[in-house]
Amino acid sequence: MDISPSRPASRLTAALARGPVILDGAMGTELDARGVDTSHELWSALALIDRPAAISAVHTDYLTAGAQVITTNSYQASLPAFMRAGLDEGRARAALAASARLALEARAAHAAAGGRQAVVAGSVGPYGASLADGSEYTGDYRLDDAGWDAFHAPRLEILLDQGVDVIAVETMPRLDEAQAIVELLERLSPAARAWVSFQVDGGGERLADGTPLLRAASWAQEAAGVIAVGVNCVAPEAVLPALEAMRAVTTKPLVAYPNSGDLYHPSTKTWTVVPAERRFTAHARSWARAGARLIGGCCRTTPADTAVLATALTPAPPSG
Repeated sequence: MDISPSRPASRLTAALARGPVILDGAMGTELDARGVDTSHELWSALALIDRPAAISAVHTDYLTAGAQVITTNSYQASLPAFMRAGLDEGRARAALAASARLALEARAAHAAAGGRQAVVAGSVGPYGASLADGSEYTGDYRLDDAGWDAFHAPRLEILLDQGVDVIAVETMPRLDEAQAIVELLERLSPAARAWVSFQVDGGGERLADGTPLLRAASWAQEAAGVIAVGVNCVAPEAVLPALEAMRAVTTKPLVAYPNSGDLYHPSTKTWTVVPAERRFTAHARSWARAGARLIGGCCRTTPADTAVLATALTPAPPSG
């Protein structure tokens, strides 16, 4: 099967070659702020069923703030998860398609209003995310090749069929899963391209399952379908060591979209918001100097953070 994306990834590849490109931030955090219930196995994907307008509003806010890439709300969306929640297969497929359609419509409306023509990335999260047990942060699960294909193929097919520009293979705690997804993508659509971002330990040296990051980055260097490689959903302090390690083994653009840096207290289930100088945005220029070209935010980041990144990383126009 060859599902050709409606827009090539070449525009993003060209932009990454010119300098930093601003990615959007958290979806779940922004849905929570709008009163959308995400305390469910489906997490933010539940809104695809009952609050799609809220998803559209989040995409629009990130575009207005300066995001050059927005990501579909499909990280935790999968046919098995939707069907466990009570949807039949047809409705589950429609919900996945909606994740792409909402982002594409937001992009079109923003451009029609005079905004920048953004890139839409189809989010593909790990199998562990669908288990809703935190295993995307440990990699403590395993499928065989047929299992990876059976789980990931429907979402990839639907996102590609809807016309996303690029696939975001994100928060990957296991190298074998990332490899399986990229190989599957090549079979489904040889022209399609992806970035791959890994979940790493606090020192930025190993994936969550213990695989050396250097091994993962070396694989990405040789994978024709991978246009950029990096880390996401990690503490901000893990980013620079990870980027420096990857730069030693790959010439591809690097990716960095960590969590906000806020501190979580499990005993009280509360957060301490860190001051601006400790927030992830304070480190963005150093990440760009280390080779990061796709820079954004993950958990607990907001459109306000995106605006800070856009200001910090966009060159000033020439004077005179």
